[in-house]
Amino acid sequence: MMKSVLIAAGLIGLLVSPALGDDRYASRPPVVLSPDLTAPWLNQLGGAVRPVVYQRPAVQQRGFFQRRFFRRAPAVQQVAAVRPGVPVIRHQIEPQYLPQMVDYETKERPGTIVIDTNNRFLYLVMANGKARRYGVGVGKPGFEWAGAHKITRKSEWPAWTPPSDMISREAAKGHYLPARMDGGPENPLGARAMYLGSTLYRIHGTNAPWTIGSAVSSGCIRLRNEDVVDLYERVNVGTRVIVM
Repeated sequence: MMKSVLIAAGLIGLLVSPALGDDRYASRPPVVLSPDLTAPWLNQLGGAVRPVVYQRPAVQQRGFFQRRFFRRAPAVQQVAAVRPGVPVIRHQIEPQYLPQMVDYETKERPGTIVIDTNNRFLYLVMANGKARRYGVGVGKPGFEWAGAHKITRKSEWPAWTPPSDMISREAAKGHYLPARMDGGPENPLGARAMYLGSTLYRIHGTNAPWTIGSAVSSGCIRLRNEDVVDLYERVNVGTRVIVM
């Protein structure tokens, strides 16, 4: 009787063992090797080759099967370098504000400068009913003016000394101006300046060419740097300037 019981128990053990073995291997987690193990092999290649370390992928359990989902690395964004101190051009100057020869009937003598603030044009009167026309920026609302003056001084890459009332006015807005700024590409007076009589107004260049054609200044007349250099070479101290 005892012998029969032992034989029966042995047969049951043989039948159960494979199932337990299968369960053991089926539930085993996936083997994940450290990426560092590849380093000795890659180092044998020499040069600048270095091991690449990958993140372990996310694993989703589905019974005895596993499905792996790999996350794609985000694309590298290339950022354009911006030169400090150089303003970003928002848009190109409109064609009508580029220098050009135009028909211009006037009683003023050749060599006179006439500034049409409403239409944002500066005319250098020429002979035979012609004029050289430039686009300009003019005084913003509240800073418009008109009159006739002469150019009393010319300056290349002028320094800028803001008037005290401008310093106070801008400080009230939270903008603090320097007491003086040396001439140069970052100076708001630009490449050239022509001073008008005993006033604080000038015809000058600008480091913000996108403002040409707009009413943005505190009363001065501004041109693109390349245009003010051109005008500067064509006029002399004593030139009559009419602002209307």
